Amino acid sequence: MNMRTYLLSQDGSTAETLSDAGAETVERVTGFWENPEVQQWLIATPLRILIVIIIALILQAIARRLIDRAADGNIAKGGKLSKGRSGKKKDQNAEVRDDARLAAMHRAREQRRHSRVKTLAGVGRSAAVLVIWTWAVLAILGELGINVGPIIASAGVIGVALGFGAQSLVMDFLAGVFMLLEDQYGVGDVVDVGDDIVGDVEEISLRITTIRDIDGTLWYVRNGEIMRVGNLSDEYSIARIEVPVALSNDMDEAWNIILDAVTDISNDPLISEYVMETPTVNGLTQINPDSVTFRASVKTLPAKQWDVQRIIQSKLVNILRDKGVALPYPNGIGMAPQAQNIATGEENDH
Repeated sequence: MNMRTYLLSQDGSTAETLSDAGAETVERVTGFWENPEVQQWLIATPLRILIVIIIALILQAIARRLIDRAADGNIAKGGKLSKGRSGKKKDQNAEVRDDARLAAMHRAREQRRHSRVKTLAGVGRSAAVLVIWTWAVLAILGELGINVGPIIASAGVIGVALGFGAQSLVMDFLAGVFMLLEDQYGVGDVVDVGDDIVGDVEEISLRITTIRDIDGTLWYVRNGEIMRVGNLSDEYSIARIEVPVALSNDMDEAWNIILDAVTDISNDPLISEYVMETPTVNGLTQINPDSVTFRASVKTLPAKQWDVQRIIQSKLVNILRDKGVALPYPNGIGMAPQAQNIATGEENDH
């Protein structure tokens, strides 16, 4: 055998060896890819998980859309503006005033209803998202071959343990649910929840209620801690005006002057649309050694009592002075007019 024949024989065996190695590699790759378990984990399982996620996103979008449409439909319906009918003939100004008050009452009630509907819609969206993604997580775990039965059973046990260990959290949620169902208050209402916390409700969730007080402080109050709540803006409010007058006045005359003054001021365009009924004077509430106090009450739209009270009080003092109703301590507290004149004369002498 010469050198050329030897080399040719060597090249042939090498090529045959390389060909066998390549075929074996291709066979291994093909076998690996055609393995049912590999196809299951690389194709089928990820595809099913992706489908579950897509279905969850679609269900979430549908639930949100349905809840939003239901809420918007409820808000769009609105309440009918009812007009009271009376056999008495009214002048044009009185009718305009009554229409303005009815419109203002309607706006206040509609605003409260809108706030409640939006709050319930937000809670509904949160509940829908929780249910949908809980199902999605359980479905994904099932696709990964994890037995979800023990997980569900363990979740029940954990739920019982949390029920005992996190009673305050459960109480917050239950209180929030009942608060929404009973419509105790809504976003925009002025409430008193105790502990000197009085203000506007800015946000409501199943766990906490946020309240902005008159100083701008934002309070986060847990629903389970609200033992009592006073709603200062539900249906209507009462503006209470305390009017002190001197004992030297004729009480009957002072009563009539105060009633006429409060009635006239309540017809002022600044507050007339907030006043729901004709003001009344309830009578004397305090009798002091040197003064008495009359109380007047004005029924107003929800949360408008403070506006009405401020306007009436600011104009009432001048009217009483013009009508000759003496106010207590006209020259200041603790110094009689004679003593004041004497003190002034001494100062001038010096």
